[in-house]
Amino acid sequence: MTHARVRRLLTPWLFLLAPLALLLTFTYAPIANMVAYSFTDWDGVSPELHYTGAENYAEIFTREDLLQVFWVSGYYLAASVLQIVAALYFATILSFDLRFRNFFKGVLFFPSLVNGVAIGFVFLYFFQDGGTFDTVLGLFGHHTDHAWLGTPVSANVSLAGVSVWRYLGMNFVLFLGAIQSIPGELYEASELDGANRWNQFRHIILPGIKPVLTLTVILSVSGSLSAFEIPYIMTGGATGTETFVIQTVKLAFQFNKTGLASAAAVVLLLIVLLVTWVQRRIVPDERVDLV
Repeated sequence: MTHARVRRLLTPWLFLLAPLALLLTFTYAPIANMVAYSFTDWDGVSPELHYTGAENYAEIFTREDLLQVFWVSGYYLAASVLQIVAALYFATILSFDLRFRNFFKGVLFFPSLVNGVAIGFVFLYFFQDGGTFDTVLGLFGHHTDHAWLGTPVSANVSLAGVSVWRYLGMNFVLFLGAIQSIPGELYEASELDGANRWNQFRHIILPGIKPVLTLTVILSVSGSLSAFEIPYIMTGGATGTETFVIQTVKLAFQFNKTGLASAAAVVLLLIVLLVTWVQRRIVPDERVDLV
């Protein structure tokens, strides 16, 4: 093997050396440590830790209070479905020639630019007793003294609604970019064949954005399981609003059960990977050729 050929083979790996080192150091090494800690009783402080086998995992799946967070994730999962449907609807409408469509694009995408902590504080005052929401309802003649964050159902519905408002814009942009990448000649040809907007959506837009739609579903499912910022800022996990991530953080930093928290994080990772694998099996990522 000549010197020039060896150099050609090694040059790409030299460029990849730095990013691979960073990836191993800050991603895979911490994951390996987390898995190792999940089999111990480490409290996060003591230099000593003892191997406990699968006790942490058994505790996660047998303690009712630890399993309760999965019901809370159901609210965010339902909200993600609503979010995807709304984002797809607005992206489809605004992809056609419409007056003030650039203005509406900005309105829809704006919440995605706001910091999650700021959004949490804004809606904390929005839903408080006698706050903005009650004032708006009062303008329409509906006066209520309901504590929107005071009961598990209304609190979780309110928090899930805030997440829809915040993340709608990001999904909207993904869908809009995918729709605009579809060749315009397909719409012109379909109009000549007498297709209406619904037919264009069904036979052109949906097949054309299938890869992006699949990605959005995966991100929405993982996001519903790992909701943190908004419920932590607005309720701190009180009133039955504790999510999986809030519970994990409390186990690690409030109750000093780092081993159990690591096991919970591993369970969350496995659930996300399982959901992704199942979706890939049900809806395989196939090449779509519309032309």
